[in-house]
Amino acid sequence: MTEPKFSFQLQHTDGQARAGELETPHGKALTPFFMPVATQGTVKGLTPEEVKAVGAQVVLGNAYHLYLRPGVDTVRNLGGLHKFMGWNAPILTDSGGFQAFSMGPLRKVTDDGIQFRSHIDGSQHNFTPQVATANQEGLGADMVMCFDQCIAYGASEKEVRQAMERTHRWAQMCFDTHQASPTGAATGQALFGIVQGGTFPKLRDESARAISSIPFHGYAVGGLAVGENKEDMYRFTGQVTDILPTDKPRYLMGVGSPEDLVEGVARGIDMFDCALPTRVARNGSLFTPEGRVDINKARYAEQQGPLDETCDCYTCQNYSAAYLRHLFRAKELLGLRLASIHNLRFVLSLMERIRASILEDRFDAFRKEFLDVYQPANEAARQQQKEQWLQNQGG
Repeated sequence: MTEPKFSFQLQHTDGQARAGELETPHGKALTPFFMPVATQGTVKGLTPEEVKAVGAQVVLGNAYHLYLRPGVDTVRNLGGLHKFMGWNAPILTDSGGFQAFSMGPLRKVTDDGIQFRSHIDGSQHNFTPQVATANQEGLGADMVMCFDQCIAYGASEKEVRQAMERTHRWAQMCFDTHQASPTGAATGQALFGIVQGGTFPKLRDESARAISSIPFHGYAVGGLAVGENKEDMYRFTGQVTDILPTDKPRYLMGVGSPEDLVEGVARGIDMFDCALPTRVARNGSLFTPEGRVDINKARYAEQQGPLDETCDCYTCQNYSAAYLRHLFRAKELLGLRLASIHNLRFVLSLMERIRASILEDRFDAFRKEFLDVYQPANEAARQQQKEQWLQNQGG
């Protein structure tokens, strides 16, 4: 019997854009790819079969929420996260550091870890690098993340440095714990390090070099998409990928706007995740080739055809824009499901087209063509939505 393993094969590059293949104990995934967020073991409102049908190769589970409910031991005893949630393809879990950080006054950060109170029942908990690593190993994910200290956008350089250096120390602890565990690296589970440093170029450079000096299976760019403008996000992403190893996968955490996926790939990113496609879908905000639209608008009341004639998703192939608008106006749950299916398919189809363009050496032309047509959401509105989402991360 073949031993489980994790590997990454870079297949082709077109400028900085990369196409590759990940192999995990639960199957392969072609890069670049986007991971729908299955916070509590489910992509909200959708079955695993529906998530597969829209083209998802990997999903992301939230270790903080699964630790609190139903508990790591429960998931392990029920056969691991894959069996528990009925998903037989690769899973990546986060460490829970971001959620613990977002608890605000309910948490305390020390050199040892993060102490926090549960948003569910107020009980006291303590995440250390060792505990966060063990939790993810217990869940049985194919790819797991180092425990890092997140810090709010706008913090001083001194505060960002302190958090970054703590993240570096924790990264080594996570690596050592994972290497020594019989349910960690030995099972083929991959551990990713996370680069921090805020919006300070010197710190980003320092962090990228420090984290890449540890032989992780992959590397993530953290601490972006938390309030900075898009130009800064793109600039720091490119700065970090210029330093990271070329033979390991690169993961830009928490990014899911279509234009950001294209620009992230242009800077050498292989993996993305974000709750945005399903979150905005539940509010009636749907992706089209021209940008996001509000299905509640009166102009869709009598549109007999689908929202997007070019879309091959289940929603657009079977229902009119008028019917979708009716579901939202009537507050029917089916509307939220159909909108989520559409938005996920839009993003995942975009990633498929990006990959094809890289393999055919026409990524730059694809990028220009897409961005010439697609109109990003209003920056002020985007920031407001992001801030609201960040405030809700504890629950």
